[in-house]
Amino acid sequence: MLLRDAALDLLLGSACVGCGEPGRLLCAGCAAGLPAAAVPARPDPCPPGLVDCWAAGDYDAVLRALVLGHKERGLHALRVPLRDLLLVALGPALAGLGGPGGTGGLVLVPVPSRASTVRARGHDPTWTMTRGAAAAAARCGLPVSAARLLRLRPGVLDQAGLDTAARAANLTGSMTCPSPGLRRLAATHPRAQVVVCDDVVTTGSTLREAQRALEAVGVGVAGAAVVAATRRRRPSGAGPG
Repeated sequence: MLLRDAALDLLLGSACVGCGEPGRLLCAGCAAGLPAAAVPARPDPCPPGLVDCWAAGDYDAVLRALVLGHKERGLHALRVPLRDLLLVALGPALAGLGGPGGTGGLVLVPVPSRASTVRARGHDPTWTMTRGAAAAAARCGLPVSAARLLRLRPGVLDQAGLDTAARAANLTGSMTCPSPGLRRLAATHPRAQVVVCDDVVTTGSTLREAQRALEAVGVGVAGAAVVAATRRRRPSGAGPG
């Protein structure tokens, strides 16, 4: 897969999404500058009851270019750096796997995308990124898996351009957790901790709705992880809470 991506880069004359340098979609210099440690990503104001959320960094510069390139431009090779950035954001949750008492591992649950949007794009970027992060962690011997537990009800609008109140109203009650997925989770990971995953957190409304839908059917949510947080929504030095 990686060799195919490299061949396509050469044939199509691609350029780095970060700096524009001809060659790979992410040049060595931009890759070396990517975040290596998770930061708290708590929106301000924060939806009541939202679990602790962590991000790899700000939704700006290279991180923004990676998210948009993969999601909107169909640059599929960017799934690898996005997977790695999600793993960075998952650092605090992964570190807890070796704690006293142990757990049944982590189950990463992606925020669901609208079916029409997935069809238009030809792929589901959030699921691709989440599944990739789980597989990479598992290859390192960690008990991590991914599951598409959530579905969107019909009628949910695209969040782009909506303010905080409109986002919350649009998403309230918009997600469900169908029983087949729950049965599989109960059978295969009865003691696992669930972490909700997304590409970007802005107001926190999407993550809070995902958390609500899971908790409504008895699934506890241990936290949330995203690739990037909008800078204006993450106060400097704020801790999780």
